[in-house]
Amino acid sequence: MALPSWFNAETLATLLASIISILIVVYTTYYRRKDREFRVRTISGLSAVEDAIGRATEMARPVLYTPGWGGDIQRPTTIASMNILSHVAEKTAGYDCRLVYPTHDPVIMAVAQEVVKESYTRVGFPDRYRSDDISYVSSSQFGYAAAVDGLISRLKPASIFLLGTFEAESLILAETGNSINAIQIAGTDSTIQLSFFIVACDYTLIGEEVFAASGYLSGDRSILASVKAQDIMKVLIALFVLAAVVWSTVETLAGQSLSEWWVF
Repeated sequence: MALPSWFNAETLATLLASIISILIVVYTTYYRRKDREFRVRTISGLSAVEDAIGRATEMARPVLYTPGWGGDIQRPTTIASMNILSHVAEKTAGYDCRLVYPTHDPVIMAVAQEVVKESYTRVGFPDRYRSDDISYVSSSQFGYAAAVDGLISRLKPASIFLLGTFEAESLILAETGNSINAIQIAGTDSTIQLSFFIVACDYTLIGEEVFAASGYLSGDRSILASVKAQDIMKVLIALFVLAAVVWSTVETLAGQSLSEWWVF
């Protein structure tokens, strides 16, 4: 009886890619421990966070933050949004500015309450935390959109953060915010909804900028190291794709597979 092979040659490419990825992560981690400075590209939307909160404080109007209807607490975009919420909550606590957070999911509501409460405590203002401002409104997509639009129309927040997973409600919310002249900072990983945010909002975080935001805002070197590792891998993938295109083009022009040349 033949024994099964311990190595599957068909998965060699996956093995090599995994080894390269691990080495890159090890390199960026070592780079972090050497206390060298990480240079991160300026993201205008994140740079404007403090200005947006400061504007709301000066106008004595609240800040509204919503993660969208399309996600749940397990989605990476929602988790990234929570990291940004923590930073925003610290700023609103320091400025004594009201923070309103409507959501469509009771679990997200509970997590957001803990995140905001911890942020207020961390900066020394636990008494400014208001649990009622972080609320569940509706699980229905357009019921949620109508409820948030109602809050925007009544409270007239000076600044609105639309950061998370959005679907068809994105333009409805963004247009309502635009109608009251609020500064709007939006971000999502949905390529379809990004076009609406770019048109209707002042600043838009495009795709992976949402995931890099927590490292950008906090300056956490561990998070920045992971972002650097991802950037290196993306460059390598781009180079691989370019090499594959050149290889294919040369084969086409030669009218013969390059592998056949090696036979001779």
